[in-house]
This record gives sequence, structure tokens and C-alpha cells, in this order.
Amino acid sequence: MTSPAPQNADALHGLLPVAGGHHVYWEESGVPDGIPALHLHGGPGSTLGAGGYRNRWDLARTRLIGLEQRGCGRSIPSAADAETSIHSFTTQQLIADIEELRISLGIEKWILNGISWGSTLALAYAQAHPQRVIGMVLFAVTSTSREEVTWITETVGAIFPEAWDRLAGFAREHAPGYAAGSLRLVEAYAQLLNSDDLSLRDAASQQWALWEDTHISLGSEQVIRDPRWQDQRLRHSLTRLTTHFWAHDGFCDPPLLENMAGIAHLPAVLIHGRSDISGPVRTAWRLHQALPNSELVICENDGHGGQSMVEHWNSANSKMLDLAS
Repeated sequence: MTSPAPQNADALHGLLPVAGGHHVYWEESGVPDGIPALHLHGGPGSTLGAGGYRNRWDLARTRLIGLEQRGCGRSIPSAADAETSIHSFTTQQLIADIEELRISLGIEKWILNGISWGSTLALAYAQAHPQRVIGMVLFAVTSTSREEVTWITETVGAIFPEAWDRLAGFAREHAPGYAAGSLRLVEAYAQLLNSDDLSLRDAASQQWALWEDTHISLGSEQVIRDPRWQDQRLRHSLTRLTTHFWAHDGFCDPPLLENMAGIAHLPAVLIHGRSDISGPVRTAWRLHQALPNSELVICENDGHGGQSMVEHWNSANSKMLDLAS
């Protein structure tokens, strides 16, 4: 099944049928005989965007695959649609989708690039299929552990008390379980973003989007609003899937950092910003300690992304291509 052309009209692209009636969007750039690489976007629930990830690779040496995870972007059905069951979304299902894509494209093994949530997914895939991985480049490293989810949804509220009180106040008003103390904040928002009341779902998505923009804007004079939130369908998809996966600790049992023995041999470059208030560098440090063949790059002046991190991303991908040659 084909799909609308991507931003790069020269890229091969399509929709791959996968389990549960889903079709995942993929696109291919570079050269057919290049070293295979897979780009895993963030979120959960984001997209490939305008395809800028291609600029991080020497496409003359790379067979680069981009994937919009099930429910995201051009994949169908969309998680933004109320009738799309949230139960079809687990990390294990995303891993199965990636394997279906690898097999369908005739790729034996590939380099993994994971961005934010994509780094969690890359680690989970590598643990499930280590023989299919050449190496990893992880950018804004996360493992979606309970500790990390609690940090980004609750603990960091100590630094942004006004914004956190607004976020929690909305949950107290509309999610009785949270008000009664039987739900964590992320669980309350996961419930609200699956409400049959579509106006409540939209209002909850707005609250969550404002909270994300607030902590990512650390160091700015005011909150910098991400223009992507103006796209209601993207906002609904991203907030619904983010809270769903976070409420289940990324569906990673055991936690990823407790299950590293099977991939300890893999080369990896881990890139993280010292000023990433949304995800402290401790996760990247712990992962580095668990991966003897890894390199940890801490960018002192960057947060959850930044120019220095992007430059290191470019060089890390070149290093992986050299290792695979």
C-alpha cells in the first residue's frame, strides 16, 4: 500500500501492514547498497517531521530508513482518532513492527538511531534482537523507567511549581481517582486523554502540551510554545501515546537498565545535554556504565537537544558507518 509522498520526493516510501490492522509509514533515503540504518523518532507519538534527520548521515554510504511508529504521523489508523484502541500500543508491539519492516526490506542488521523516547525503543529493540543491531547512537537518552517518569511528571514540579500546580489542578478537578490518591498524575492524564468526552480530551491535551513546553523552556525568559501543538491531531496523538506509555513505565519489564547483559557487546554513542531538566544525565551515565563499548558525550550548554548535540550526532553516525564498513 502506498501513501502520500514524503517531504523528500526522491525517497522511497510506503505503508507496511502489521498486526492489529495497523499500517506503519516508512521511507528510505540514501543508496540501496549502503549500510542500513534506522531512525526512531521521539514522543511517544511524534513523527519524522520534515525529514531533517537525513541531514545527520552521509547518504552516499547509507541506506537510511525512517519509520513513523504505529499510530503516529502518516501511519494508520492514527492514535489521534478516538475510535483507535489504545490497547494496540505497547513497546513489544512496536518492536514487532520494526522487525516486520526489517524483514520486508531485506535488511540483515542495521545501525539504530534513537531520539529521546526513540532511544528507549532502540534499547528495547536491541535487547529483543541483538543479532540485528550493528551499533547505536542515542540522542537525549531515556529508558522510560518509573523513576524517570516520576521525575518528568512530578519531581521536576519543584522547579516549576506554578506550572505543575496548574497541571495537577486540572487532574484533581477532572479525574476523581487522582483527587482520591489512587492514581499517579501520569495515570490520571492517560485516563483523561482516553475519555469519551472529546472536549475534555482536548482540554487535557492542551494542559499536557503547556506543561511539556514549560520544562523544556528552562533558561528562557518565557515559555516557548512548540508550534506543532497547533496541529490538533498531532497534539492528540502525541499526548495520548506519551501518557499511555509513561503510565506503563514504557512497557519495559524488567526495566531496560536491568537487562543490559545481552547487548553489552554493542558499540554505542550516547549524547546528552547537561542542562536537560526533562531527563537528567544520570540515565545516560548509568547506561554508559552498563555498555563497555559505549562513548558518553555530555554537552554542557545543551538541554533536550541543541547545536552541540546535533554536531556530535553527525560525527557519531559517521563513526558507526566507519565501524560497519
